[in-house]
Amino acid sequence: MSPNSLDDLGKLILRLTIGILILFHGVAKVLNGIGPIESMLVARGMPAFIAWGAYIGEVIAPLLVIIGFYTRVGALLILANMVVAIALAHSGQLFQLANTGGWRLELQGLFLFGSLAVVLLGAGRFSLGGKNGRWN
Repeated sequence: MSPNSLDDLGKLILRLTIGILILFHGVAKVLNGIGPIESMLVARGMPAFIAWGAYIGEVIAPLLVIIGFYTRVGALLILANMVVAIALAHSGQLFQLANTGGWRLELQGLFLFGSLAVVLLGAGRFSLGGKNGRWN
């Protein structure tokens, strides 16, 4: 395999990993609702309708990243979703270690920095939008 093919394969693996793992969170929200997020927002004096953005960041955006269509936009939406999630639900854990010695926010960090990597790298050749697509 050529180095370019390996780069594109690496981008595909990263896209699928980030997209599929965050999509599971979105499916849970589709099945169980966004009530807890709405409650957190209202408790902080923010409008509850902002919670609907979780569907964009955890369902629509991951699907874009997985199929490789408007990949950078989808990854940017995931990144924004994670910034809001960390600020809203995990800000108290930002500088904490877990009992096992790892960072308390490892999963959130994976989603945050993995989506940032996809924004910077793009989709690669193995995508619906193609290697040279404007937003891929």
